Amino acid sequence: TRPAGTGGPGVHIVATDDAPDFPVRPAVEVTREAATPDYPPQLRVTVTNGSEESVSVGEGRAIVFAYVTDDSGDLMLLPAGEQYPAEADCWRLTEGIAVTEEYRVVDLAPGESVSQLVDLYGTAGGDGCLPVGEYRFETTYSLVDEDGSSEAGRGVEWGFSLTLE
Repeated sequence: TRPAGTGGPGVHIVATDDAPDFPVRPAVEVTREAATPDYPPQLRVTVTNGSEESVSVGEGRAIVFAYVTDDSGDLMLLPAGEQYPAEADCWRLTEGIAVTEEYRVVDLAPGESVSQLVDLYGTAGGDGCLPVGEYRFETTYSLVDEDGSSEAGRGVEWGFSLTLE
């Protein structure tokens, strides 16, 4: 299942949830389809404020799927450009990744977007390097009041599914 000259299976987005009835619009795309000896597969997640007013959205890392694990716990998306403890040419983490508990807020002006490149890793103790199959990632988008608290009832779930084959 490894495309010629790569270190792993190819990644394809197979489904995204419908755009939520919400001020922000998430999107995801594949930017590096397969692993190489130097890099894991990579996605770009973009969140755009589609409203005519400025919004504050949280949690800032999760809205761009940074440090988000798939529903099965086999794969994890980590911010690109960092070094993580992973098996060489395998892209499976050799130990868990500690994620601090903090609530970051992203302020977006009307029409403004924020993007994050995220690399795809197999989780520590997983079966195989980047296991083939279909995987679902999901996160919550919440509007945040000026005082930093999440507005009651002002959140939506959004996600996507990808295949490794």
